[in-house]
Amino acid sequence: MTPNTLLRRITDYANRADPYPLYAELRESGVVRQDDGAYLVGTYPEIAALLHDPRISSDLRNRTAPDESPLRPDGLPPAFIGLDDPEHDRLRRITMRPFGPPHSPGRIDALRDDIARISEELIDAFQDKDRIDLVDDFAYPLPVTVICRLLGVPHEDVPRVRAWTNAIITGIDLTPGHDPEQRRRAAQEARTAMAVYLGELAEERRGRPSADMLSALVNDEGPEGGLSHAELMATAVLLLIAGHETTVNLITNGMLTFLRHPGVLERLRAEPALMPRAVEELLRYEPPVHFLPQRSPLVDIEVAGVTVPRGAPLILVLASGNRDPQRFDAPDRFDPLREDNQHFGFGGGVHNCFGAPLARLETQIALNALLRRLDDSRLLDDPPPYRRSPVLRGPRHLLIERIAT
Repeated sequence: MTPNTLLRRITDYANRADPYPLYAELRESGVVRQDDGAYLVGTYPEIAALLHDPRISSDLRNRTAPDESPLRPDGLPPAFIGLDDPEHDRLRRITMRPFGPPHSPGRIDALRDDIARISEELIDAFQDKDRIDLVDDFAYPLPVTVICRLLGVPHEDVPRVRAWTNAIITGIDLTPGHDPEQRRRAAQEARTAMAVYLGELAEERRGRPSADMLSALVNDEGPEGGLSHAELMATAVLLLIAGHETTVNLITNGMLTFLRHPGVLERLRAEPALMPRAVEELLRYEPPVHFLPQRSPLVDIEVAGVTVPRGAPLILVLASGNRDPQRFDAPDRFDPLREDNQHFGFGGGVHNCFGAPLARLETQIALNALLRRLDDSRLLDDPPPYRRSPVLRGPRHLLIERIAT
């Protein structure tokens, strides 16, 4: 196999359960041009530099061959994750006002009790089961319930949210052998439907403010002004999807990793105060986002001796950088007490994950609750079946069996 087929092999579903040998091959090969014209980068120093390089664009419209992404359907502007400064900075600052410091410093911490209560209720519901699917029974319903409450989405609409989200995530599935145009159309339709729905919910709150984020976004006129209706719809879709999809993977990857390392599991069960550090190691060792496929240079740039031309697709393989031996000692070892753990689990630079504080809090609470209450359990399938997406990588199901004592 040649290096210019690495992207095809990484995105091949047959390698979803263990892409790490391919990432090692990528690091050995340097910056690699693929047969479709994209450039792959998998080494820690180069990824870190590119995440902070203002010459790198996140706006797909700056591609030499502009990409009609499923994340930008007709009639809606890109969300701020797909924009460059100054527009990215303006939209992100407006959105941050009701979400976190300095204007709403207690927003996330105020959710702590709710997250703990929802976690306990979900575990209560499967206490009498011998077999549990940790995805469907816990890892999905927890973060989607939290983000819907935070935004102000009624609980009875959560099934619609899940259907739309599944279609949108399928739209960025790079797996070979599937019809990309069909996925793109379905993703565009789902995102448009979700955007209209969230926009209507927000408009119902205009002039009648409540405690949720949609209300704040539609009523709060800060120093930068407010969001246009189209910007509000695009932002709300981003917050809803990003606010639970990555956390589902982080919780599920976490339990899978703990069950594969019983000594670590027992120590964390005995010392729950270690969980914050364990979650940071999970973000390095089994991150919920494996690569960023939306970058391109605004000018010709040199990366590790390779010239990447202006507008070429530039794919930063974050999960490969997280296992780079140039940066981490014994990178393939899961070490919940690892020091100096500057991982790419939430990206980096100006596009560092907006919802990282919420994802950390949810995962720490969720995993501690599971370890405390799910003793004497074992995996039924290892490796488990994985989701289709190579970008947002995690098990589709994680079946465990309660061992009778």
